[in-house]
Amino acid sequence: MTATLHGYHYSVYVRIVRMVLAEKAVAFEHVEVNPFAEDMPEAYLALHPFRRVPTFVHDGFVLYETAAISRYVDEAFAGPALQPVLPRERARMAQIISMIDSYGYIPLVRQVFAQRVFGPRLGRPADEAMIRSGLDGATRFLAALDDLVAADDGGAGPLVGGAWSLADLHLAPMIAYFTAAPEGSALLPDYPRLAAWWRVMQSRPSLGATEPGLPG
Repeated sequence: MTATLHGYHYSVYVRIVRMVLAEKAVAFEHVEVNPFAEDMPEAYLALHPFRRVPTFVHDGFVLYETAAISRYVDEAFAGPALQPVLPRERARMAQIISMIDSYGYIPLVRQVFAQRVFGPRLGRPADEAMIRSGLDGATRFLAALDDLVAADDGGAGPLVGGAWSLADLHLAPMIAYFTAAPEGSALLPDYPRLAAWWRVMQSRPSLGATEPGLPG
């Protein structure tokens, strides 16, 4: 069986899928696709009409949207299960993933990390107003998430129940980028449950194996 992941090296969403593939020990081919390029290949647009990444192709089956890809990889390949069995834990995992996409990605990655770290590495000046806005949004998101996971498990470890799940793999790339910014690194300890989770998560082999580095 052949598996191909199309995506941008620096994308957190591509890294999420790469982490899932690493956790499941799935071999795959990577095809670099820059969603910000004006001349995106027509062959890729035939796979993903919305000009986003990632797209996963498995034996001719084409799938885009990170959450869908992650669930498919977990269910279609052998390896440790990455979704809880109990209905409440499975629902909590889905809720956390939705929260990350809806309320976490923009402030943590697009506003704080991109403006403070990524853009300046490309020679672009930081937009301080956008960083402040991102920190405001990050504060609301992290507080809500810290309260939510603390209600389920007061100690360090997986976000949901007692096993690592897609929720952990969805959040980790975003926290990695967020804490690469000094403001993000300083803010995370204010949320003790998430800070404890991050200390453990940083040693997860799938996170280290998918480190994208920085441009420049």
